[in-house]
Amino acid sequence: MPRLALYALAVCVLAVAAAVVSFVQGTWLGIVWVLLAGVSSNMAWYYHRRGKHVTG
Repeated sequence: MPRLALYALAVCVLAVAAAVVSFVQGTWLGIVWVLLAGVSSNMAWYYHRRGKHVTG
């Protein structure tokens, strides 16, 4: 798996954890974390697919 895909996946996992913590605390800031998780998930998927096509 390419390095950028791993970084994006790590950001996605951390954003999901931050969203859970925000919603448990009762703040609506978790919506921002959910959106960030979605964007980073798409980036991880893109870099993973691009890496598979480059390496074969």
